[in-house]
Amino acid sequence: MKRIDELSVKIFADGADLEGMLTLYRQPWIKGFTTNPTLMRQSGVTDYRGFAREVLAAIPDRPISFEVFSDDLDTMERQALEITGWGDNVYVKIPVTNTRGLSTAALARKLSHRGVKVNVTALLPVAQVREVAAAISGGAPACVSVFAGRVADTGVDPVPHMAAALKELQAAPNAELIWASPRELLNIFQADAIGCHIITVTHDILKKLPLVSRDLHEYSLDTVKMFHGDAERAGFWL
Repeated sequence: MKRIDELSVKIFADGADLEGMLTLYRQPWIKGFTTNPTLMRQSGVTDYRGFAREVLAAIPDRPISFEVFSDDLDTMERQALEITGWGDNVYVKIPVTNTRGLSTAALARKLSHRGVKVNVTALLPVAQVREVAAAISGGAPACVSVFAGRVADTGVDPVPHMAAALKELQAAPNAELIWASPRELLNIFQADAIGCHIITVTHDILKKLPLVSRDLHEYSLDTVKMFHGDAERAGFWL
């Protein structure tokens, strides 16, 4: 198994806890960062603009994605133009549709060809990748985030699904494919094996990295010790 520093896939930390982001920033194998409104809310962020500027002041030299949150396409565009002005390392996350299912491909095309680095997000079916690739081809550097973890949640194997998405994205050489919403560390190695460009990983999953290549016999013994210790601490008896 490859070591983390031997992987071709770029690992982006996914979260909105500033302290955690800064800790991960000190790791050279963390190549970028992504956020979204849900993660920000979970972290207690109330000042979107203020939080973003604080993050960018501390992390000025790695890609960071911030998401628009309007449901109206015109307002999405206005928000995107503000967000892109926050820094040269900023990517603007545009959801693949609004909440009514209206495609944002035309907006992504407009922004991308205006020089905005977009990260089109929340894609699941491969057909969405095809549509977005056609829209952003020839534009500014871009990312396309396919939520492989949510694909897996539906019972579909994400590996061939993401391989198919990668093939569709060849139509947009300026874009990189993100394996988003991974559920386990194994997904990092799966993404690397198929040639996916980026994988976004939440802080809780990244904490499991010391387990990579661990001896399974030792891990089994530790598991037995955990069950035994918890039973004793609970005071169970029969």
